[in-house]
Amino acid sequence: MALDWRDNLIESPSQISALIESTHRIAVLGIKTPETFAPAFYVPEYAMNAGFDVIPVPVYFPNVDTILGKPVYRRVADVPGDVDMVNLFRRAEHIPAHVADILAKRPKSVWFQLGIRNDEAARTFAEAGIQVVQDKCLLVELRRIGR
Repeated sequence: MALDWRDNLIESPSQISALIESTHRIAVLGIKTPETFAPAFYVPEYAMNAGFDVIPVPVYFPNVDTILGKPVYRRVADVPGDVDMVNLFRRAEHIPAHVADILAKRPKSVWFQLGIRNDEAARTFAEAGIQVVQDKCLLVELRRIGR
């Protein structure tokens, strides 16, 4: 039986745990700088401290060339090497502008942070064989599984 695209929509705690455990490299689209005291900084910082390779892809801060001690990239597609997850810190209405860029990189998963849902974009990713989590906080889920 062919895989239904809906099978790529990850929702249950066990699916989320399995996804996180298979993830090593996370590109954070919309990452912010430490001075912002924003979730878009402290969530990726937590992930990095939990052992993940975090790649900053800021949307703002054009003069910043490093975040979390790592070089920044301006597009997900420009990140060298494979990316397991794209962690999205973008409002739902801004996600469509990033879909082609993310698809070009072919990550294993795309994670829409807490409060972010875009069912059309999620379906596009899922139909392309990319797992999708919507409206969940990566930090909360990392803590839940003891990372």
